[in-house]
Amino acid sequence: MFVIVGLGNPGKQYEHTRHNVGFDVIDILAKEYGASVTKMKHKALIGECRVGSEKVLLVKPQTYMNLSGETLIDIYQYYKVELEDIIVVYDDIDLDVGKIRIRKKGSAGSHNGMKSIIKCLGSGDFPRVRVGVSKPEPGADLANFVLSRFRKEEQLDIENGLEKACKAVDSMIRENIDLAMNKYNI
Repeated sequence: MFVIVGLGNPGKQYEHTRHNVGFDVIDILAKEYGASVTKMKHKALIGECRVGSEKVLLVKPQTYMNLSGETLIDIYQYYKVELEDIIVVYDDIDLDVGKIRIRKKGSAGSHNGMKSIIKCLGSGDFPRVRVGVSKPEPGADLANFVLSRFRKEEQLDIENGLEKACKAVDSMIRENIDLAMNKYNI
């Protein structure tokens, strides 16, 4: 069983903002897999589906970004899933818009959602797919930036990046993380 967690903030005002690319990836995967991510459980909207022979849980935490770990620890304990079968998808300001990076494990960096998850799980030993959202201009407020929407000239890049992130997650499920990293960490 795989648990795919897209990070974001609940609420209309946060839809399609830089900080919500994880939710956007889950929405695209749900459409692709014919899943409905509407059941409220574990402080998250979840949907179940099958991808090949694998059972997959698609998850959008509803705790707000900084408490994402509360959802993940509930799911981890309830489903008794291995850490390497949890894939977290989230925004990264250190990557250009639409670029993606897959890692087997790592630190939270400056990302508060990831800090919460690593703190609650007691480990950073789980795969992640980072989706680039770029950096704010020097002197600009980081919180305001990540809660902003993409500019018109960034739209094509982010759409391509979200699609690539979905393909990377699919490859991680159907094949394995090493093949996915070789294909998508370009």
